[in-house]
Amino acid sequence: MKRLSRGLMFAAIALAAVSCRKSASVEDDVAAPPVARGSVHGHVHLNGPAPANEPLRMGADPMCKKANADAQVLDQAVVVAADGALANVFIELVGDFPATPVPAEPVSIDQRRCIYQPRVVGMRAGQALQISNSDDGLHNVHGISTERDSFNVGQPTSHLVNTFHPRDPGILRLKCDVHTWMVAFVGVVNHPYFAVTGADGAFSIRDVPAGTYTLRAWHERFGPTESQVRIDGNHDAAVEVTYDGTVPSAPR
Repeated sequence: MKRLSRGLMFAAIALAAVSCRKSASVEDDVAAPPVARGSVHGHVHLNGPAPANEPLRMGADPMCKKANADAQVLDQAVVVAADGALANVFIELVGDFPATPVPAEPVSIDQRRCIYQPRVVGMRAGQALQISNSDDGLHNVHGISTERDSFNVGQPTSHLVNTFHPRDPGILRLKCDVHTWMVAFVGVVNHPYFAVTGADGAFSIRDVPAGTYTLRAWHERFGPTESQVRIDGNHDAAVEVTYDGTVPSAPR
């Protein structure tokens, strides 16, 4: 009888422990609800006359002239549609975000027909940036940013690829010292909430934790501009960004 009582006692203790673990698990679930998320989208417009894009001196290098079939090529510093939609604007959210893995896939820029393509990209700090040469002649890749993210390497022949890993947030400027008209810009951020406007001036940033953030837009000619955005997870936030065409006194 005593043995039976002891067995029942141990069974009761075991059941109580299981019950406590289940209760703790339920309390943990209640204490850590899923984070609400939402999206922000919008457009960037130029509200004013667009400055003229200058013709590029492709004839200065026979390789560049041949690659473009003798066609006149204009600079693409300001790409604006008839309705004022502004392309190549780098958009980022500024705020405190939880850490997320850096993508394993590289961001790619090509030197093709003596132009950097695309002209503006965004990437995560620490992500691989691959820059290739698709032309049949000499280019060099000169990156200008913080001291540890600056570089200057030659690409004397076609099909060469160099890989870099920018680590400091900011705008990394690329240029080719051989062909001075060749420029590109890389927005480097330490979170995944960024975008680049397309030809229609549109941008979209998805799956953002709910909160209030600064939305920062940056254009190579017109500089930065900021606005506030609230994301509550119940509906998309819409933001309209407008430049008036004023060029800062010292554009980057």
